[in-house]
This record gives sequence, structure tokens and C-alpha cells, in this order.
Amino acid sequence: MRVGILALALTLFAVPVAAEAQPAGKVARIGYLLLPPLAEKPSAERQAFLQGLRELGYDQGRNVIIEYRSAAWNRELLPDLAAELVERKVDVILAAGPQPTLAAREATKTIPIVMIAAVDPVESGLVASLARPGANVTGFTAQLPGLAGKRLELLREAVPRVSRVLVIWNPGNPATVTEWKATQAAARTLGIKLESVEVRGAEDFVAAFPRMLQSRPAAVVMIDDTLTVTYREILAEFALKNRVPAITAWREFSEVGGLMSYGPKISDLFRRAAGQVDKILKGVKPAELPVEQPTKFEFVINMRTAKALGLVIAPSLLLRADHVIE
Repeated sequence: MRVGILALALTLFAVPVAAEAQPAGKVARIGYLLLPPLAEKPSAERQAFLQGLRELGYDQGRNVIIEYRSAAWNRELLPDLAAELVERKVDVILAAGPQPTLAAREATKTIPIVMIAAVDPVESGLVASLARPGANVTGFTAQLPGLAGKRLELLREAVPRVSRVLVIWNPGNPATVTEWKATQAAARTLGIKLESVEVRGAEDFVAAFPRMLQSRPAAVVMIDDTLTVTYREILAEFALKNRVPAITAWREFSEVGGLMSYGPKISDLFRRAAGQVDKILKGVKPAELPVEQPTKFEFVINMRTAKALGLVIAPSLLLRADHVIE
């Protein structure tokens, strides 16, 4: 009988002792709002964010819960998804892209928002200034003066006689509208004629490809947003099949067969976003966190594609590449 009572007592006291060994604290709740479908295998960007959280001591399910909301390319769903995150009373919202950022900002003026890859957040009214955002939004901008011009310059170095370039872009994204204007300005300076091909959804690519065949441009520039990046493999394959050199901002395009890419390392922005989220969870107000700019850039050349296109890439250009795909 005594043994049974002693065993019962030990059982009753075991739970509190174990609980004291694991420090009690609030479990952080992060809302993650994105436009593309949420793949079972995390994208490079999502992996970078999660790795950044782990490095800061966050363990999913133990001291942090991430509420994912994906619009699966339906932009009209973003406001409702953002409202869901507000109703869930998340501590902070990570807005992965310009359109999710705008939706989150419309849904709440109090819950902190960390935006990623926003273009000109001051002009769009998301923040008062980069140094002092002033409200509940901070994060990272992917826009830097001169990037559009730099891509055209690199394209001309790779294809010296290029005079007419077809530009594929999404006018439904405020970020790409700004990039399109910058590309136009750079083209005027370089004496390059541009031809615009607008894509607002997947169905527009069906019309874009015949247009490329008809116009036979010397090269293609793809202005990157979540829509065009998602179809990067199809675009790269089409450009290669029809012997058209192409350049974009994200290295993923070069990795699937595009000729070149030059732009910010987006995965690095997602990794750094974990740091801003951490500061906010520890009490720092987003109004006091400056909007940060890219610090890492990548210039990638796919030499397999260059050879297939019959291009001879100058050694000076190869030396400036961060990565050459042989």
C-alpha cells in the first residue's frame, strides 16, 4: 500500500518538475502572407527565413507558431487572408512581396508588418521615410537606383549588337511599374529600343510567346515579380529554344536555363527579415526600425546557354560574375 501511494505521489509531482525544466514563456505567433502557392517543400526564401529564426533561438511548435496564408496567385484573396491573420491576433505579419504588404497594411494599422522586396515604400505610402517608417510597417525594399540600367548594360556586353529588346512585365504589380519606367529611362540612355509585353496572369503567357516569335527581338528582359518568377522555367526554355538571350533579376532564372541574372539576393532579405521579426517580438516598435536595402547582389551567367545561343562571352564579363554555370 505504501509503495502504491509513493508511486502515485511521484507521478503527481513529476509533471511540475519537468515543466520547470522548460522555461515558461509566451509562444510567438507570426503571420506569413504570400501570393504564390505554399509548396510542401519550402522555397529558398522561406527556408532562409526559417533558418534565420532558428539561429535566433526560435523553434517551431515550442516558442513560435507560424500561420501561413497563401493566395495561390489569386490577388483578390489577399485582403481576406490578411484579415484572417488579424483575427488570429498574430504578433507580427511577414508580408512576402509588394501585394501582400499592401493587403496587410489595409487590414491593420496596429499589428507590426515586416515587408519584403517592396518597391518604393515611401511613394506608395507604406512608410513615412526609410530611416523612420513612422507607423506599423518596416522591412526591406528590393529597389536600388541603377539596377534596371545595369541589367541592360550587361546584356549589351554579352550581346554587343543588341538594339531592340522585348520586355516582359506585369503592370498589375506596382513594383514592376516602377521597374518598367527605370528600364525605359536606361534604354533611352543606351540607345536601345524597347517592346513591351504585358502579362497579368498565367493566360497572358499564351499570347506573349507568339508575340516574341513575330517580333524576333535581339534579346529579352524579364522584370521579376512573383508571377514571372513562377513561370521562369517555361520562359527560359522558350528563349533558349528560339535562340533569344534573356536576363532577369533573380538567379533562379539562370539556374533553369536563362542566359543571365543580376539583382539582389532575395533569400538574404528573408534571412535578415527574421532579425527584424525578432526585434519586434522583443518590444521594438516597427516605426523605429529603418527600412533596409539589399546588401548582397548576384551576377550569374549560364555558359551552357551562351554556347547554345552561339554567344562568345568576354573574359572580362566572366570575371565579374559571382557564379558561372558550366
